[in-house]
Amino acid sequence: MPTSIDVRVAQKPDVRALARVLGRAFFDDPVMRWMLPDDARRARALPRVFGAMARHHFLAGGAVQVASRAGEVGAAALWDPPGRWKHTPREEWRMMPSFLLAMGRHVGRGMGMTELMKEHHPEEPHWYLAVIGSDLEVRGSGFGQVLMRSRLDRCDAEGAPAYLESTKESNVPYYMRFGFEVTGEITMPDGGPTMWQMWRQPV
Repeated sequence: MPTSIDVRVAQKPDVRALARVLGRAFFDDPVMRWMLPDDARRARALPRVFGAMARHHFLAGGAVQVASRAGEVGAAALWDPPGRWKHTPREEWRMMPSFLLAMGRHVGRGMGMTELMKEHHPEEPHWYLAVIGSDLEVRGSGFGQVLMRSRLDRCDAEGAPAYLESTKESNVPYYMRFGFEVTGEITMPDGGPTMWQMWRQPV
């Protein structure tokens, strides 16, 4: 693994940088394209959405991580510790203004997707990888690998399983290399895209 990539727990001052990175990483994501079909709107909306998620939910769990090289954030991961994947009503209330501003008339589609994911979410205690992505400028240079390995090492040390939903079928083999296995599929309504549910037992 590249030794020049540093992984650390993110703090509030990191939110702007990590939101920008995740926005760029998910610009061509099938689910995001389905939620926000207009390219220009999606480019503006995604950093705002990821920023609100990090600021109002994930940071409180202490499990947001960023991978940096020479001080520049190149990748980020939004994890939930065991037992914390459900958003509280207060968190949802605090995120909603940003979601409405970012998504406009498409916000209902996003809320429907979230409810569908909740219905299929496993109840067994686990670490939940909600989002992971690397900036296009550093993709393929090991940022995602180092970031993923850092948290999975902790999962193994704790004897805890991990769960994610892959929004791209092409990413499924990548996650399988880390020990994840496909356990199900979630298909969005009205001809929407599919997510692949993936579970990893600790080793």
